[in-house]
Amino acid sequence: MTDPRTARPWGPAAATGVGSLPGTDAREAARTAAGALETLVFLPELPARGPGADMIGRTAGLLTDLHAQLEPSGWRIADHPGRDARRAAAWLREDLDATEEYTQGYEGALKVSVTGPWTLASALQRRNGEAMLGDAGACRDLAASLAEGVRDLLADVRRRVPGARPVLQLDEPSLTPVLGGRVRTASGYRTYRAVDRVVVADTLRSLVEAAGDSPTVVHSCAPDVPFALLRRSGAAGFSFDLSRITERGYDAIGEAVEDGITLFTGVLPGDGADPAGLSDPAGTVSGVRSLWRRLGLSPALLTESVVITPTCGLAGASPAYARAALTHCARAARSLADNPE
Repeated sequence: MTDPRTARPWGPAAATGVGSLPGTDAREAARTAAGALETLVFLPELPARGPGADMIGRTAGLLTDLHAQLEPSGWRIADHPGRDARRAAAWLREDLDATEEYTQGYEGALKVSVTGPWTLASALQRRNGEAMLGDAGACRDLAASLAEGVRDLLADVRRRVPGARPVLQLDEPSLTPVLGGRVRTASGYRTYRAVDRVVVADTLRSLVEAAGDSPTVVHSCAPDVPFALLRRSGAAGFSFDLSRITERGYDAIGEAVEDGITLFTGVLPGDGADPAGLSDPAGTVSGVRSLWRRLGLSPALLTESVVITPTCGLAGASPAYARAALTHCARAARSLADNPE
């Protein structure tokens, strides 16, 4: 079996989106993603549709043998799926239908995003209103359920778009607070205990293994991304906001690149309104070249090891900006390939 960590089915000089797009029209979103990107199309998320289209609700609808419903305080485990969870599953089918329509004959990589196990455990409540994060057994059950849901989702993608190579993205914006013991309890007066780094890495690895030969990318646009931990999890790629990287992360990033891990590098603001400012693809990736020089890495590795993305999802952008941003990322990636130094 091909090693998903080094396979890189998207090829050199690739660009992609992080996940979300503005609006509520699944067909328009799929047309935008497929039209702007050549080798790494993504399954769009449309949170503007409402409850069930948010990242937690969308992933809750994927869980196997665990059900959730939306309460005033947030998503909570229940005996049966609530109306919003059923709606989430229906919207996901609609999104897959639209992507299938606009990827006929496509033979590149196709990225699908789900909320990662630790962000999901931080947000999804047990029946007593406390987050699943506060119960180690509940976290294990949640990760196992999510793994089954991921297997089913990737199998569905392979069936719908047989020429595509699925790529799994785990969205983990709460990963750093989980590690630092900064996730607040329901009362807000205290925080849950920090989770051991070995447990965090092993749980992420269980999702990487569930994805099989589909490469797994872990995304976090928060500060202080734990790159060394993600490397131990077996992830094939790290997705992050380049502007938030400090010198503390340099060594871990350099080691990851030398280990064959791909950097999904966020270089473009995700909340723009006016696409007129997107006129300098080479300038957009100047920070990537600077990072490479600081790390002392070979320019020959650059276009193989970097995928260009917006800094985060584009749900808060105008539709015109979102379309232009994806196209601009593709042009910026080609600029980086043409002049890696």
